[in-house]
Amino acid sequence: MMAKVNVYTTSTCPWCKKTKAWLKENKISFKEFNVADDAKARDKMIEKSGQMGVPVVEIGDTIIVGFNPKEMEKALK
Repeated sequence: MMAKVNVYTTSTCPWCKKTKAWLKENKISFKEFNVADDAKARDKMIEKSGQMGVPVVEIGDTIIVGFNPKEMEKALK
């Protein structure tokens, strides 16, 4: 079974767009949380990552900050 994937984004972030495009190209389903609109999701993202920057990708128990295809591939295996 595939790990659950959550992506914390904002609508203006170019790296968020790249991250979502990469996930779609690789046919990986994910749930997106826009932290600019959703304070609960923002708090959860900061708590999990210690970061305020986006994107933050959560794959199972792995937290990846920024667009990092190599780390995403590794976490998905």
